[in-house]
Amino acid sequence: MERFLKDFDVEPKNPSEEAMRRWRSAVTIVKNRRRRFRNITDLVQRSVAERKKLKIQEKIRVALYVQKAAIQFVDAGGRAEYKLSEETREAGFSIHPDELASIVRGHDIKGFKIHGGVEGIARKVCVSLNQGVSTVDLPTRQKIYGFNRYTEKPSRSFLMFVWDAFQDLTLIILTVCAVVSIGVGLATEGWPKGMYDGLGIILSVFLVVMVTAISDYKQALQFKDLDREKKKILIQVTRDGKRKKVSIYDLVVGDIVHLSIGDQVPADGVYILGYSLLIDESSLSGESEPVNIYGEKPFLLSGTKVQDGSGKMLVTAVGMRTEWGKLMETLIEGGEDETPLQVKLNGVATLIGKIGLIVAVLTFVVLIGRYLLEKALNHEFSDWSSSDALTILNYFATAITIIVVAVPEGLPLAVTLSLAFAMKKLMDEKALVRHLSACETMGSASCICTDKTGTLTTNHMVVDKIWISEKSIEVKGNVSEDVLKSDLSGRVLGILLQAIFQNTSSTVDKDESGRNTIFGTPTESALLEFGMLLGGNFDAQHRDFKILKVQPFNSDRKKMSVLVALPDGGVRAFCKGASEIVLRMCDKVVDCNGRSVPLPKEQAKNVADVINGFASEALRTLCLAFIDLETTSDESSIPDDGYTLIAVVGIKDPVRPGVKDAVQTCLAAGITVRMVTGDNINTAKAIARECGILTEDGVAIEGPEFRSMSPERMKDIIPRIQVMARSLPLDKHMLVTQLRKMFGEVVAVTGDGTNDAPALHEADIGLSMGIAGTEVAKESADVIILDDNFTTIVNVAKWGRSVYINIQKFVQFQLTVNIVALVLNFVSACISGSAPLTAVQLLWVNMIMDTLGALALATEPPNDGLMKRSPVGRNVSFITKAMWRNIIGQSIYQLAVLGVLNFDGKQLLKLSGSDASDTLNTLIFNAFVFCQVFNEINSRDIEKINIFRGMFRSWIFLAVMVCTVTFQVIIVEFLGAFASTVPLSWELWLLSILLGSVSIPLAVILKCIPVERDITKHHDGYDALPTGEALA
Repeated sequence: MERFLKDFDVEPKNPSEEAMRRWRSAVTIVKNRRRRFRNITDLVQRSVAERKKLKIQEKIRVALYVQKAAIQFVDAGGRAEYKLSEETREAGFSIHPDELASIVRGHDIKGFKIHGGVEGIARKVCVSLNQGVSTVDLPTRQKIYGFNRYTEKPSRSFLMFVWDAFQDLTLIILTVCAVVSIGVGLATEGWPKGMYDGLGIILSVFLVVMVTAISDYKQALQFKDLDREKKKILIQVTRDGKRKKVSIYDLVVGDIVHLSIGDQVPADGVYILGYSLLIDESSLSGESEPVNIYGEKPFLLSGTKVQDGSGKMLVTAVGMRTEWGKLMETLIEGGEDETPLQVKLNGVATLIGKIGLIVAVLTFVVLIGRYLLEKALNHEFSDWSSSDALTILNYFATAITIIVVAVPEGLPLAVTLSLAFAMKKLMDEKALVRHLSACETMGSASCICTDKTGTLTTNHMVVDKIWISEKSIEVKGNVSEDVLKSDLSGRVLGILLQAIFQNTSSTVDKDESGRNTIFGTPTESALLEFGMLLGGNFDAQHRDFKILKVQPFNSDRKKMSVLVALPDGGVRAFCKGASEIVLRMCDKVVDCNGRSVPLPKEQAKNVADVINGFASEALRTLCLAFIDLETTSDESSIPDDGYTLIAVVGIKDPVRPGVKDAVQTCLAAGITVRMVTGDNINTAKAIARECGILTEDGVAIEGPEFRSMSPERMKDIIPRIQVMARSLPLDKHMLVTQLRKMFGEVVAVTGDGTNDAPALHEADIGLSMGIAGTEVAKESADVIILDDNFTTIVNVAKWGRSVYINIQKFVQFQLTVNIVALVLNFVSACISGSAPLTAVQLLWVNMIMDTLGALALATEPPNDGLMKRSPVGRNVSFITKAMWRNIIGQSIYQLAVLGVLNFDGKQLLKLSGSDASDTLNTLIFNAFVFCQVFNEINSRDIEKINIFRGMFRSWIFLAVMVCTVTFQVIIVEFLGAFASTVPLSWELWLLSILLGSVSIPLAVILKCIPVERDITKHHDGYDALPTGEALA
């Protein structure tokens, strides 16, 4: 089949527009285009939205780069006047919302100064730059200045889903046929008998439409909930004098927002203070050059990203008063890219649909041909009545219903259903899937490149050891305070506390109960806690020292430096960071009296041994250093050498419980786990061994060594790399690229920093951390791991495999029904001149195999056996040889049974009387349905014999089974007038069930028939893991 589906191949990530157009044009037979393509990208709408976006970006560029000329023009022509409303005055505000928004949006520096700069604007919006807004004022501010929300598409009502479901061309034709049938029936057979056939079709169509609409509506609600979760961003603000986290949606004009590397600017605002604040405005203006923000260039625009530095801003405009708000309107147009499985199954549906259309036309031609021939042989060709018209109409309805059954509209939609279900369950398991295709692709992941800190470890850090004044001290709670104070001079302790409290991007605040709360990274929090343990006072340190310049930590520098003015008039720089890097910058060391003394090479080697000793105990090591400078200029550059080493700190970050088991699960599933970290190689190796990642024959390598290798050497060593330490984001990106291109791996990669964005984008599946991850990393990721836990990543892989295997189950089930229904009706029409399954019956069968079948099979939860098979490779055939074996075997059995009943059933069952034909047709219909019920149970596992495992834990599957059987009983026993059935005796009911149940032992026999498998050798050296009976 694969060779017929060449036009239906698309990349799982960022597919080309050409590929998307190609498969759309290849889809020729669609019963309900509106429903089929509801969740598929609208390329026309997307193109219009892209043009809108470019216009807004151009407008912003004009505001940014032509602002001086514009302001001069405004000055010449007079500034626009804004009249304050009475409500604004009464609330105590003295600046119009539109005027305030226009100052930042237009980069109006003159208007900014006219209003008194940031202090003047703060007064006009009634806020203290130190205390922030008061919580009680929030409703008033939201009423006057607006909410921080963007215009969103209105939700579709349930009736719209009903309308979509009824847009099916075949259902419309059947409804028209039913109306005509009622008219003709009433004229020929009278009331009420003439109503039954037509009314039966109308009721069946109504039932199909309602069940389809309910399923689609529930699915849409799931996607809406997930979309709401995607947009949740927490912002750090100062309110009521306290620093706290609030939702981006709760932000108001006047809020004091704290910004750090990787944050998204949550609203328009003006700069209050900060250090080396560098903003990436490309998402808004399209310009790639980052912009420095400082006192003379204070404007911050919503939606831009903090590329470097840190700062505080005053919010001046929110929601639709920002350019980002208008841009967000364009981003909701066009929908999300389709997934490879959705596209592939659109291809399968098209192919089968073409076959079904041909069979339907042939069936209709054969039925009409036989009917006309019979009339000619009976010399009635010239004698026509309304009953002849009714017969031809029924033939036409049967042919149309064959198309209903033959075009498997549910195939591509089952993928969406399965993905929606998996995404909802993953949300409960702390994984937020941002892109549909990622959930699907994760099932094929053959390699996970994971960070260490926070993913494999708990990210709850504490200082465990410290080397200071040439001695190592183990930190054990309050005992250490006394030990350190007795062992160290006051001068050494003073310098250590300065290094801890001055050189930090974190802050210490009091919570409502008066306890200290630290806002910052886990590493800095550990150092600040240690400083407070030693009796240090964060507020006092920051009162006495003035910070002149800050170089924030990032993954390239691997260090943080700060320049401070000392209380007695001197200038001192502090540096902390990766031990080897900071140690190389030091030529002196603090002695036991607190003096700077030379650091000879021999002693530097001893310090390096201490660092390695700490690292081999799985401790994260940092060096703290300082240098006194002569200059007092604020513009002084922070030096890169000549420092005095204060201390080496060993920070403990324990391995998360369950990580070792999760790694073993990955290895059993054929997924290679590689640790990529910025930490010391000895720390990395110790943690990797503890997690079970680093094995005897595995390689641990440092980033600088890796990036300097030749391509030939890389090709040789990459398969054996299990740990990469001291890596830059560039190294991670290079590793991911080589794994994908050189070895054809499907790579999942984790990232939390701003600089991880390229690797997250390059990987097949980008996994961002929800707690430690920056907004930039989250935006580049496909999945956000909300609890930063490696075990959650394994759950995503398990659900990804579950989606793939569930769709395979559903395809196997649906193709069997397709084949049997098509062949049975066609052969019967050719031989006997009538179709054993009527239009109403076929509509019911269609609902069993389409909506209900998808619900039952596409929503099955994963089992542990999924992680004991190798991942699905790229470009493998979706419909496997094992599936064809099952489909063909079950189809032959069902056709044989139903064929025998159809052509010889009366004699075999000794049926006689006027209702013999009706009883036989009802039995054929009943046996056919029960064959599908039991085959649905068979389809729960394609290769394993035990199909009942986990069935009683899948309540959706059981509910569908019970509903199907219950409704079948009602149709046969009570709705005979509409469904052309008659009540059956208990013996015939038992026979129907027995004929259906034979498919279960038949499935066991079929699964024992060996099928050829493509066993591929993995580049890491292991064979693909066994499947099928080896795992039964």
